[in-house]
Amino acid sequence: MDKIEETRDFLNRIGMPKAQQADICCYVILAMAGIKPDMQWKEATNEWIRIHDIIQFANSYYGTTYAENSRETFRKQALHHFRTAALVEDNGKATNSPNYRYRLTEETLQMLRVRDTIEWQPSLRRFLHYHQSLIEMYASKKKMSMMPVQINGQDFSFSPGKHNELQKAIIEEFAPRFAPNSECLYVGDTIEKDLVKNVEKLTELGFEITLHDKMPDVVLYREDKDWLYFVESVTSVGPMDPKRILEITEMTKDVAAGKIFVTAFLDFKTYKRFSEELAWETEVWIAEMPDHMIHLNGDKFLGPR
Repeated sequence: MDKIEETRDFLNRIGMPKAQQADICCYVILAMAGIKPDMQWKEATNEWIRIHDIIQFANSYYGTTYAENSRETFRKQALHHFRTAALVEDNGKATNSPNYRYRLTEETLQMLRVRDTIEWQPSLRRFLHYHQSLIEMYASKKKMSMMPVQINGQDFSFSPGKHNELQKAIIEEFAPRFAPNSECLYVGDTIEKDLVKNVEKLTELGFEITLHDKMPDVVLYREDKDWLYFVESVTSVGPMDPKRILEITEMTKDVAAGKIFVTAFLDFKTYKRFSEELAWETEVWIAEMPDHMIHLNGDKFLGPR
């Protein structure tokens, strides 16, 4: 058997469905193990790698022609299922982070390394015996890295990452101070895009909510004032610049409520990086100084206190 068929045999033996025994799935395992056609399984490794690296490996050593835009296919058909089955794990970064990586779990690596030895059958039996425990262990490990957050009195979890760390601060620190008794109508997550989305209320207020990518990171509504807060959580991109204001204004052209545009930053250093891009008539909130805001509002707040 060649390496692709040996990998398919391995996936079959551990009970992966037919769809996860396809060639693309075999290439994922081979790339993550660093196994080229002329190598032995005992040379397998489990370095942290990106989907980009998997594609490059398959194209370079197995004669495939996968394009960069096939990354989502690799993620959905192979990596998502392999992670659920405790064959691979990720490094806990946000999925849209350039530092997001996968690797074979230690258990998978040890099993592959004995593929051509008398230890192969006992290793398979041991893996299958403990498989459910492994799934639960890696799922628990993933869960432990999640960030708990209370939104509208309900418990949710944000996936790890600076962007979500800031969104958590917006909801738990900014809102009680500057949008008291407000309701969160929308907040996304780097993995679960629409974590909270009150379509009924947004529609009632006059929103066009057809395009997810146009939505601000957090939308709060304060009913007693009839104010809407559009908050962008900025760690690397996306402040309230004039272009962003126009996009949100267009999306909310039928909204009668008062609109407040806020850019939130984790720290003053990040704010300084983006300060020249910020639009006038907007607000700035910095999580490390939660009791204060910066108003880019001309004479609106000018005068003795």
